[in-house]
Amino acid sequence: MSDVLKEKDEDSSEATKRELHETSLYQDVKPTQWPIIYSPEYNIGFLGLEKLHPFDAGKWGKVYGFLKEAKMIRDDTTVRATEATEKDLLVVHTKGYLNTLKWSFHVAQITEVPPVAFLPNFIVQRKVLRPFRYQTGGTILAGKLAQERGWAINIGGGFHHCSANQGGGFCAYADITLSIKFMFDRLQSISKVLIIDLDAHQGNGHERDFMDDDRVYIMDVYNRGIYPYDGYAKRAIKRKVELSHGTDDEVYLELVDRHTKEALEEFQPDAVVYNAGTDILEGDPLGNLSITAQGIIERDRLVFSHVRSRNIPILMVTSGGYQRSTARIIADSILNLKQLGLIPCEDAENAPKPQSSVK
Repeated sequence: MSDVLKEKDEDSSEATKRELHETSLYQDVKPTQWPIIYSPEYNIGFLGLEKLHPFDAGKWGKVYGFLKEAKMIRDDTTVRATEATEKDLLVVHTKGYLNTLKWSFHVAQITEVPPVAFLPNFIVQRKVLRPFRYQTGGTILAGKLAQERGWAINIGGGFHHCSANQGGGFCAYADITLSIKFMFDRLQSISKVLIIDLDAHQGNGHERDFMDDDRVYIMDVYNRGIYPYDGYAKRAIKRKVELSHGTDDEVYLELVDRHTKEALEEFQPDAVVYNAGTDILEGDPLGNLSITAQGIIERDRLVFSHVRSRNIPILMVTSGGYQRSTARIIADSILNLKQLGLIPCEDAENAPKPQSSVK
């Protein structure tokens, strides 16, 4: 475990004596709502500067739109994320780290968009960090919904390069670590969590956070030849699968299938956090792998099949994916999971449309 999280966990006996902080993130959800979490606030747009980074800063809204077009979901049958507050973030992050985000220069380094350094910080807070805080709130809520419903999907999140005291790689808040810490603190049935990180990049943020924490088992399948090259963080990976440039569907899917099954058998977790990055797609400028769209859909099916067949709660976050086509692939994958019965929600499927107030 990182020194920062160690310090926080050393007072765990004291933490049990005092009340947990009040949070609006663990909201109650109607049976007629899919455990699919989204907010229009997820999307980033400010003066066109977002186009200076290869990430599609409107990806999340596009995924949601495609699912609506397919008539899987409606606004009234999905869950709206709420923004993580400073108190929520302090469950993992240090006050010192959060204070560094009040400097636009530091946020520019994290987001890898240099002109952000010249913007007033109140604009950076509203246009960049606020969307990240909403997505982080969605990932935290997804932990609760997965435990209640058996599965949950946050159409966003997966900021796996951010740790308790350091951001980077377009990741300003450690949403995966936060979601797991909230589960440990607030959900009695969750005491062991497996992270399956299938983004093309190594998930060095959550790895640094859970370095020596035996309650968390990390399986990470990533391209060894790309960012972040974090040798120290690799020590936290219990099941490390390093890929080479150009790895294709056949090799990749066999590795994912075998290692997911073996990790579940070895660790027997109470919950799974699935970081489902789509930057493994062929042609991705940062991932440098050669997985097809169908390969991504099959990958997600394999993970959900293995986890759901064991009745283990699973929460999925969408993480990286740097091509305009990835939103369509994510939506198609979710629709495929629904068609296969891996993400059921009968009450939401059969929910009557709300009556119009217009007469």
